[in-house]
Amino acid sequence: MRPETTGTSTGTRGADGKPGDARNEGRAGLLHGVGAYGMWGLVPLFWPLLKPAGAIEILAHRMVWSLAFVGLALLVLRRWSWTRELVRSPRKLALLTLAAAVITVNWGLYIWSVNTGHVVEASLGYFINPLVTIALGVLVLKERLRPAQWTAVAVGLAAVLVLAIGYGRPPWISLTLAASFALYGLVKKKVNIGGLESLAAETAVQFLPALAYLLWLGAQGSSTFGAQGAGHAALLAATGIVTAVPLVCFGAAAIRVPLSTLGLLQYLAPTFQFLLGVLYFHEAMPPERWAGFSLVWLALTILTWDALRTARRTRSEIERARRLTAPAAPDRPDTAGTAVSTPSAQRGR
Repeated sequence: MRPETTGTSTGTRGADGKPGDARNEGRAGLLHGVGAYGMWGLVPLFWPLLKPAGAIEILAHRMVWSLAFVGLALLVLRRWSWTRELVRSPRKLALLTLAAAVITVNWGLYIWSVNTGHVVEASLGYFINPLVTIALGVLVLKERLRPAQWTAVAVGLAAVLVLAIGYGRPPWISLTLAASFALYGLVKKKVNIGGLESLAAETAVQFLPALAYLLWLGAQGSSTFGAQGAGHAALLAATGIVTAVPLVCFGAAAIRVPLSTLGLLQYLAPTFQFLLGVLYFHEAMPPERWAGFSLVWLALTILTWDALRTARRTRSEIERARRLTAPAAPDRPDTAGTAVSTPSAQRGR
């Protein structure tokens, strides 16, 4: 049955196909995105709670408990069909193994950075991550940059130089975090499977080495799991939840909001981390570090402005092309040769 023409727009629909739900979907996606990046931004408050466990022990627990939590989630959701395709694809298995290795470096270094008083430098790594991602795109994927992107990369390099002078050394924590996460994103792009599924596969690769390390710690009497009380053991087990929940929120946001919105939201996490480092952990910020961070923020401003301008221009071109290619609806003549108005046109008078 052809629906009547009413005042309700049928052009935007939500996930359930009902008209008018797209706005609610967008709002839900925005809340999920803020939740994901907000949790990632506040995670520096969590890792110090796990002391006296060392960074490697925390990392091993994170791997083991993440697999347990994600495996349970996939069991509840009954999402296991992807495993058959993955097992039949040696290339994807190799890429996921590489992703697991790279994210292991990223996770371990970040935990160590937070628990040794380098929160600000760690936050810098996620500020410069978009610039490193662009550099990888040029070097690996042979992408061509627009002039504004070249400018942003040049300003970012100047920032790294200023910060190296300020720290008296290259900001290796920031550079390693940015490079490892950019490489991780590149590998994930080539694998192209869902967030929960990818995390399950990666932690499955990490699981046996991590479990072996934890058992070895226990045999040596050096494990803190259980030795510091039930509360501490529960916190170590919660590393799986801390890892998986933001990822679930991110996945819910990614299918509901435009990439340009996600691109802006990604700066929430390093901003929260930076503020925690300065205001809560009271890390030093001498003038040369402020200068370096200011250059990084300038580079990101240029990059964001260029991305928004390009997205707006692309939308305009698509809309123009749609208008040019859309067939004109002819008026239906009546018996006297006069065009008869449609009901919607009559209501508009």
